[in-house]
Amino acid sequence: MSQVVELGYVGIEATQLDAWERFGTELMGMQLGSRSPDALTLRMDEKAHRWIVVSGTADDLAFTGFGCASHADLDVISERLRASGSTVTEGDAKLAAAREVQRIAITADPLGNRVELYVGLADAPTPFVSPKHVSRFVTGENGAGHQVLIEKGMDRQRLVDWYGLLGFRLTDVIDQEVAPGIVASVAFLHCNGRHHSLALANMPHPKRMHHFMIEAADMNDVGLAFDRCMDAKQPFEMTLGLHPNDRMFSFYVHTPSGFSVEFGWGGRIIDETTWTVQHLDQLSTWGHRAPEAVAALLTP
Repeated sequence: MSQVVELGYVGIEATQLDAWERFGTELMGMQLGSRSPDALTLRMDEKAHRWIVVSGTADDLAFTGFGCASHADLDVISERLRASGSTVTEGDAKLAAAREVQRIAITADPLGNRVELYVGLADAPTPFVSPKHVSRFVTGENGAGHQVLIEKGMDRQRLVDWYGLLGFRLTDVIDQEVAPGIVASVAFLHCNGRHHSLALANMPHPKRMHHFMIEAADMNDVGLAFDRCMDAKQPFEMTLGLHPNDRMFSFYVHTPSGFSVEFGWGGRIIDETTWTVQHLDQLSTWGHRAPEAVAALLTP
């Protein structure tokens, strides 16, 4: 079946481009790809970009780019979406050039999140060099990382079915009671070997996206990034911890736009031929505590 093969890039509409440049390069260790008065791009590997940040008032997710292996796959997925009632528009040459892809089509998920389907994300003309000496970001055939979208009260099955048209399959579900009678529920979906490239979260959150995860190849990169964020007094959402499902060792830090980046290491690669969907009741095996709770525990 024709399907998307990776989450290739993410777009953010932001009010503070200078703060985003500092956050991406000095704290996360990504490389600045390009910069203009109205936009910047950030690199994580040999590709032209993985993050596109454009000037605007939303301070939120603007679009997500999912890669297709071929033009034929893009055609099949587009027709499948149209048959289901979704609008799919072929992008023009100007948009394709701006995204540095061979071809692009635009649609929207049931939540109204803009989704860009593309073929052929270009390589940058120069090698990737992390300004903070991050060993390597884990991308390649499994894409740029993962994103967690907020369901905003929508029926989850409707969203799972829509992303299923792109080729996403359910990996597992976590339902954790975070307070008496209050359950945080997250469904995790994959389109390649990465445990999940997309998750759907039923929890209170003001943004379209709860977080985007970037993964480093060396555990020490997590600690070094954690220290950089602490030294810079960048607000944390959650401290160091480990997830039980994708086995990611990570922390969560707020971006200049208010949602978070999860900076992690050790993410699980699954074999779909042997994988069984799991239902868990704990979002973290240990850690991932709110910084205020940690501060209170450490205060004499």
